[in-house]
Amino acid sequence: MTTAAAQQRKALATTDVDVVTTPWKAGNPVQSLGTAFAGMGYFEEFDVVHCNLVGPGSVAVARHAKRQDIPLVLHAHFTAEDFAESYRGSSTVAPALKPYLRWFYSQADLVLCPSEYTKGVLESYPVTAPIEPVTNGVDIESLQGHEALREETRERFDLDGTVVFAVGEVIERKGLTTFCETAKRTEYDFAWFGPYETGPQASAVTKRWTQNPPENVRFTGFVDDKRAAFGAGDVYMFPAKVENQGIAVLEAMATGKAIVVRDIPVFEEFLTDEHDCLKCDSTAEFVDALERLDADPDLRDRLGENARESVEEHTLDRVGDRLADLYQTLLDDSGTASGNREGESL
Repeated sequence: MTTAAAQQRKALATTDVDVVTTPWKAGNPVQSLGTAFAGMGYFEEFDVVHCNLVGPGSVAVARHAKRQDIPLVLHAHFTAEDFAESYRGSSTVAPALKPYLRWFYSQADLVLCPSEYTKGVLESYPVTAPIEPVTNGVDIESLQGHEALREETRERFDLDGTVVFAVGEVIERKGLTTFCETAKRTEYDFAWFGPYETGPQASAVTKRWTQNPPENVRFTGFVDDKRAAFGAGDVYMFPAKVENQGIAVLEAMATGKAIVVRDIPVFEEFLTDEHDCLKCDSTAEFVDALERLDADPDLRDRLGENARESVEEHTLDRVGDRLADLYQTLLDDSGTASGNREGESL
């Protein structure tokens, strides 16, 4: 959600929308109590509210928007389905989240979400507000120069040969067990670039695999430059069980990597099997896909080049234009005079 919000801001920088990055008059809700008591107001002024989170801060901003008749956009990056199998107890808690999310998202004048798949999930709750899919997009500029980090990163993490890699937080919902079981059945080096929990909030599955990984698997932890991951890796493997879109998948496409994913509904929207990726349903199929790519460099290159072309539909300039059009439509429908200012609660 943090990455998606940052990309929205960068995308809107190419438009005439003036982004207010905090809704609070003094920068945060506590200090803004002082400005409220001084008669200077608690909230900043903005024409459209766009919230990317679902916590109490966003609830407060949403209530302010409704009281002031300010068009309210709620961005649904988070669903009960993608919370399950993430942290200790998350699968137990996930069903109880649906009533809250149904209530929260239904307040909006417009709900945005990353994919048609997510729209269908929200409609099943059911969220009663209008819902529009808008891609998270990919910040291609932020990936430039990844090739120069290849040797340094491979040496740092003792990686050699064809490297199968993943990027993002290490959780079971993203296919951790499949990633490791596939590694055990091959001789390739596997690397998962991303943070993982080690404390009481970590799930038993995450602890088991990260504390006792297969010999050919590296869990790097957080890396401060994501380009290192895309430089070091050769085949991007993403066996997620549930995903609302997958920014790291878009990033792998932008860097021209061969991509292997689980065949789940969301990937039907922007990936085509045998054209710009290989899709798999089981550990055995993932193993076969990796062996095909290792044995056939031409296939690997073709998939990567096609992926690079496919991701052009997700550039940030397109995201910015789409958001700006949606904001303007809300303002036109509400009859609110627009100063081209948009507020985000993060």
